[in-house]
Amino acid sequence: MGEKLGVYLHIPFCKAKCDYCDFYSLPDREGAMDEYLKAITTHLKETAPLCKGWQVDTVYIGGGTPSVFGAKRMVSLLKEVRRRFDVTRDAEITCEANPESADRKFLTAIRRAGVNRLSLGMQSACDGELKAVHRLHDFEQVTKAVAAARKARVKNLSLDLIYGLPGQTMSSWEKSVEAALALEPQHLSCYGLKVEPGTALDGRVMRGEVLPDDDQQADMYLWMVERLQRAGYAQYEISNFARPGFQSRHNLKYWMGKPYVGFGPGAHSDFGGRRYSFVRDLDKYVAGILNGGAVIDNSELIPRRERGGEYLMLRLRTTRGVEEWEYRREFSMNFDPLEQKLEEYERRGWAVKKDRRWHLTPQGFLVSNQLIGDLLILQEAGTLENTLPKLRAEGKAK
Repeated sequence: MGEKLGVYLHIPFCKAKCDYCDFYSLPDREGAMDEYLKAITTHLKETAPLCKGWQVDTVYIGGGTPSVFGAKRMVSLLKEVRRRFDVTRDAEITCEANPESADRKFLTAIRRAGVNRLSLGMQSACDGELKAVHRLHDFEQVTKAVAAARKARVKNLSLDLIYGLPGQTMSSWEKSVEAALALEPQHLSCYGLKVEPGTALDGRVMRGEVLPDDDQQADMYLWMVERLQRAGYAQYEISNFARPGFQSRHNLKYWMGKPYVGFGPGAHSDFGGRRYSFVRDLDKYVAGILNGGAVIDNSELIPRRERGGEYLMLRLRTTRGVEEWEYRREFSMNFDPLEQKLEEYERRGWAVKKDRRWHLTPQGFLVSNQLIGDLLILQEAGTLENTLPKLRAEGKAK
C-alpha cells in the first residue's frame, strides 16, 4: 500500500468577484481557459513522477468558481489526474460550484468523470443578503442546483453558509440555517465573515458601513453549533459539521498535517517536508509552465520543531484536538506546560479533555486565535529552555 496524498486543483476563473473574496480569482478571463487547461495538465504530467509510490485518496477542485470552467474542460482535467496519478478506487473527489452555474448537465458530466462530492456556495437563504455582497445567485437557484445535484446522483453534498453578512440579523441567520437543513446536505461549512484587506467589503467598511459585531457573530455561531448538533451534524472543526461518515477527507489533510500537492496560480503544497506555493498570477503561471519559466512563489523546508507548532495550531481547530504522548513522540517536546494551560482553559469553559485528548469547546473556538497563540508562546519558551543548555555546553551561548 502506498502512502496517501491529496491533490488540490485551483480553477481561478469566476463570473464576478464577491465583495468579501480575497482568494485568487479572476472575472472576465474566459478567453484564457483553454490555455490554462493546457498549462495545468502539463504541470500534472511533470509533477506526477515525483509522486511515484504515493496513492492519491483525495482530490479537491477549488476556485474561483470551478463550475464556470465548463464540463468538457473539467472532464479532461479529471481524466489527466487519473492518467498521471495512482488514484484510489474510493478516493474522495470534490468540486466546488456556485448555484448559478451548477446545472444538471454540468453536474452529471463531472459525476461521471469521478466527482463524488459537491461543495455548493449557498452562503444565505436571504436574497437581500446575497445581493449585499454581490453574489450572482438567489435562493431559488440554490434549491434548483441542489435538485440538479440529486438528479445527477451526487450523494455527498456540502453547503457553505456565512454569518455576519451586511444587514444580517439573528432571525435571518436562523432562517438561512433552517433553509439549509431543509435541503438535507451531508455536510455544512459555516464561516464567520472576515473583512480582508484590499477587498471591496474592506473599502465599504472604511467608508463607514457597519457590519454585525463580534458579539453578534458569537451569538450566531453558538446558536448554529447547537442547532446543527440537534439536527445530527457533528462538529469536527471550527466551521465544519457533518453527518456520520461525511467529514471532508481532503480538508482533514490540512488540519492533520498530512501531505498534499497543489496545482494552479496561488496553490499551496506540503510535500516531501517542504512547503511551497505558486505565483498568484494566471499569465505568469501559464507562461512559466508552458515555456519553462519560474512559477514557484515561495518554498521552505519545515523543521521538526516548527511542525510541532503547526500540530498545535491546526489540530486545535478540530474536535480531535491534541494528545500528550502523540505530541511527545512526534516532536520530542515537553507537554506539561501546555497541559497546565489547557487545564486553565478547561476551568474557563474553553477546552475539554476526553479520552486523553484535549480539544476546544465551541466557546473556545470563538477565541481560538488567542488561546492557540498563548500555547505557541509556551511552546517556544520551552524550546528555548531546552536549547540554551546545549548551546552553553558547546560554548555557543553566554
